[in-house]
Amino acid sequence: MKEEDNCSLVLGIDDAGRGCVLGNMVLAGCLMKKELEQEFKKLGIKDSKLLSPIQREKLVKMIKEKVISFAFHMATPVEIDTGMGEGLNLNLVEALSAGTIINELTEKLSKSEKENIKIILDCPSINTAGWKNQLMGYVKDKKLDSRIVCEHKADFNHPVVSAASIIAKTTRDSEIEKLKKEVGFDFGSGYPADPYTKKALIEHGDELLKKRIIRESWATWQEIVGNKINKNMKQTTL
Repeated sequence: MKEEDNCSLVLGIDDAGRGCVLGNMVLAGCLMKKELEQEFKKLGIKDSKLLSPIQREKLVKMIKEKVISFAFHMATPVEIDTGMGEGLNLNLVEALSAGTIINELTEKLSKSEKENIKIILDCPSINTAGWKNQLMGYVKDKKLDSRIVCEHKADFNHPVVSAASIIAKTTRDSEIEKLKKEVGFDFGSGYPADPYTKKALIEHGDELLKKRIIRESWATWQEIVGNKINKNMKQTTL
């Protein structure tokens, strides 16, 4: 039996908004007793992508009431663009956010509790071992290394990670709605494939830039900027 399988506490971490061109990437973590996992399954807590907005809002209230603690960390478009510009990549930006959450949720745990915790993360990289090494660079308590597991589809396989995914998704959705009220128009989900998002970028790009909510390093935005430059050049030469 693996050391981390012998646990009484579980901490799950997952992200929302990783691929968006507009808005923050949100990572959330929740710490709970392992015995709560079966109850979470019965309540229908699963990967947030498999739930409707109404279901997520109902479940997130129960999650926050039942877990020991939860936390979230937002990586802003400016932080993401700056990181990418300095030679980092989104996986490393996510490792920083995940490390911050682990530090926050474990800092008050006793030595015994830390020795009986399993920390599960939905890994964003195909190289789980390599990404865990990046993550450990941001985790203060290096003794937690043996308690940390990075997996693909962890949000589907572990109720605690599913709970974290619901917190991350509802937090990000709430932030997106606030931004829409600030700018005064609907820009959709913020994902590149969303036609409302792409339309907003084309028609209101300058306004969104002023609000600093565009990930300027994203190919979607770079393409729009390039098209505008080409269009202006053609008009100038006519």
